[in-house]
Amino acid sequence: MAYTIDNAPLSWRHYFITGVASLGQLIGTGLATLVSVIIPLYQLISHPELSSFMQGLVGAMDLIGIMVGSTILGKLSDKFGYLFFFRLCPAIVLISAVITLIFPSLTVLIVCLFFMGFGIGGEYSLDSDYISELMPTRWTFLMVGAAKAASALGNIGVAGVCFLIVKDWTNPHLWPRLMWLMIFISGLMILLRIRFWESPKWLLEHGKTQQAEVDTHHFLGPDVNVESSDIHPEDIHSGKDAPKAKPGFFKRNWKKIIFTGVPWACEGLGVYGIGVFLPILVMALGLEHISANETPIKHVASSVEITLWISCIILPGFILGLALINHVDGAKIQWMGFLLSAVSLFILLLAYHNHWAKWISIIAFMAFELFLNMGPHLMTYVLPPKVYPVADRGLGSGIAASLGKVGAVLGVFFIPVLLQAGGSSLVLIVSIVVMLVGGLVTFLFNPERGKAVAEKK
Repeated sequence: MAYTIDNAPLSWRHYFITGVASLGQLIGTGLATLVSVIIPLYQLISHPELSSFMQGLVGAMDLIGIMVGSTILGKLSDKFGYLFFFRLCPAIVLISAVITLIFPSLTVLIVCLFFMGFGIGGEYSLDSDYISELMPTRWTFLMVGAAKAASALGNIGVAGVCFLIVKDWTNPHLWPRLMWLMIFISGLMILLRIRFWESPKWLLEHGKTQQAEVDTHHFLGPDVNVESSDIHPEDIHSGKDAPKAKPGFFKRNWKKIIFTGVPWACEGLGVYGIGVFLPILVMALGLEHISANETPIKHVASSVEITLWISCIILPGFILGLALINHVDGAKIQWMGFLLSAVSLFILLLAYHNHWAKWISIIAFMAFELFLNMGPHLMTYVLPPKVYPVADRGLGSGIAASLGKVGAVLGVFFIPVLLQAGGSSLVLIVSIVVMLVGGLVTFLFNPERGKAVAEKK
């Protein structure tokens, strides 16, 4: 029996495609976790210690790279195809990590973090495009979400390996060795993508019907043919040159840009702003479980251990979100996640001010991670490829990811400043406000809500 991409039964090939594409999410959060460990280690060897600005700069450089890379590479992939950039992105990360390992200095670290982020930014656009265009229609939403859930493995895996390494260190100068983690992951990504092909729907969109059929068979087997319910005859172009983007992209899509981009920016503060400085926040909140007279590197190791335990709740958060994804509107899951994240941070703030038991603070922190990843972290990734058509999908997803990283960059830059100006309390108050803003924007600009209101009228 012959199938099309849209109605094919789910097979091991679909899982393979999702797994290969998901590694972009894994390495993205893995790098952020790695930076969260490197910053306090570098603090121990820097005299004088890094200023709040320099801490923010180091923490934000890969995010700035993601912000730039997601937009540039997303637009280029719309024009020239996905495959070349899908292989280029991990190669950029690999080369940058090797350079940092060979030439360890603050300047080299900052520059290479930008380029690693640039490559990961392309991943954030391309992996969702590949998955959304190769999955059966009924499974698309879930599989895109499952790819995002792989980011939890980046948090947990890198935090766990870093803890196992750092806990036995006596010399913080060894921090460049942690780059082997990025080298291993990016190298694996390159190997897995050697036998990968161009997106059939991108080829069909650009008039390359015969090649689209060939690549569909490569991806999904001889019984599956290319056909898409969201590609219309008037959208198919002929010739070798890629078509120019339809005029008026921003005018046509400004509500979608706000809906997909602004909440992603708010989520970015929680995932990256708090995530990058999580070991430092753990120390600032007094959540360590070692005596005060231990060596500084032991304090870092202890904070990384607490970070690991908090990070372990990220995966259950994604699983909860995926369980809801086919039963509850994605935008509703997102704004509810923002609201519950804000409530969790408020409880953490109360626990800190009232000197409640450490376990209450840790549980509140874990609840924040649970709801953040159940809703905003999962849905801000899933919604863009859902609301944009194929012709705008790469650019639309890239812009959403870029705006997300604007929020992440601002969060990473300002959290050290907030810590210095008002301590942990100010960080938590600002974070609560940002979570509430993300929920409000999601609720107000939800396209489905607009349709529902119009139908009632």
